Amino acid sequence: MYTSSDLRKGLKIEIDGEPYIITNFEFSKPGKGQSLYRCRLKNMVTGNAFDKTYRSSEKFKKAPLDERKMQFLYNQGDEYHFMDTKSFEQYVILEENLQDVIPFMVDNMEVDVLVFHDNPIGVTLPNFVNLTVTKSDPWVKGDTSGTDTKPVTVETGFELQVPPFVEEGSKIQIDTRTGTYITRVKE
Repeated sequence: MYTSSDLRKGLKIEIDGEPYIITNFEFSKPGKGQSLYRCRLKNMVTGNAFDKTYRSSEKFKKAPLDERKMQFLYNQGDEYHFMDTKSFEQYVILEENLQDVIPFMVDNMEVDVLVFHDNPIGVTLPNFVNLTVTKSDPWVKGDTSGTDTKPVTVETGFELQVPPFVEEGSKIQIDTRTGTYITRVKE
């Protein structure tokens, strides 16, 4: 159990049977009375967010979240299939819960899946992924100023800006947190 004094940004708690994460937190101590804890809470299943103020005497349950290593197998329509690498159980996560990670996922990729009461609710990718460039426009010879970039498309369909020397068929490293090019990967 958590008390109000344990509240902080990033803490995951359970409210009415649902997991919430604290996305913003403010503490205030009025001259008289109890301390106040103002929190911005985000539902980890639905994504809905709201503000709530708690007094110092309130208690909270820890959200029963588990992070498991899983392998992304394939997608079928808006369903994405994953397999637990220890138990070999398969799970399905809907596309609406994976919007941020879909552009970087390839078949057989190992990911961390956040599980709440044996239901997967989110996926965390590695910070960097290596993807192959499938479409790249040619660069005009002589146009080589240091800040120039060109658009390319990688094997997942994600488009990003890269330096002009990156060609079709090259393998590049992408930061999954920002969606930016990091480096060309030597094979």
